[in-house]
Amino acid sequence: MSTNLDTLYSRPLDKLVDFNFDEKVANVFPDMINRSVPGYASIVAMTGILSAEFFQPHTQCYDLGCSLGASALSMAKAIKEDSLKIIAVDNSQAMLQKAELLLQQSETSESTSKCIEFICDDINKIDVVNTSVVVMNFTLQFILPAQRSELLKKIYQGMNKGGILILSEKLNYNDTEQQQLLIDMHHFFKKANGYSDLEISQKRQTIENVLLPETLEDHKLRLKKTGFKQVEQWFQCFNFSSLIAIK
Repeated sequence: MSTNLDTLYSRPLDKLVDFNFDEKVANVFPDMINRSVPGYASIVAMTGILSAEFFQPHTQCYDLGCSLGASALSMAKAIKEDSLKIIAVDNSQAMLQKAELLLQQSETSESTSKCIEFICDDINKIDVVNTSVVVMNFTLQFILPAQRSELLKKIYQGMNKGGILILSEKLNYNDTEQQQLLIDMHHFFKKANGYSDLEISQKRQTIENVLLPETLEDHKLRLKKTGFKQVEQWFQCFNFSSLIAIK
């Protein structure tokens, strides 16, 4: 399956507007995410593996902020259970239309495809019920900080004992030198993947008001306060990380 190259910021833009997941982004998102987020493919693959281990029959899985459905599809392929239902939610209609198309084009069985239900809505408004697996891969960072605790409480309350939340996020650091070093390494990664200094600079300016990262300690503390009995960081590359929280 061919992938459209991300050239959205390759030319100087007269006006930089806040980043949003519109049709232009949806059309290049697979290329954008893989060239911008170190370890993204590994996180998606492990999402399926972890989900299969913790899934409880006759419960639902949620992919909140599903973008093009990569995590939902990873779960669908890994969990071998006839009762499987995955609810994939995103507030971008453009992203979901592309997700539906990619799912149709993917090499999956009809039963695998049918177990995924795409919903266009604000994840803060979604009822999370009878779940054993919830995935938020690079989603919480786009939620207003004041709304994050309430969202996690809702997820926790709708989760069965022994269920898991997989939470992947870009991290911030309180130590100035550490923060700058990790930012620099991330930029090295993007440049190695073909992005120019102009592209990196313009993308950073458009996204800095909408992507609001926190520290690893912030995330762990919030998850513990929510009620999760065990919170572990299982992946990190530069300033990108993934955690698993167990109820």
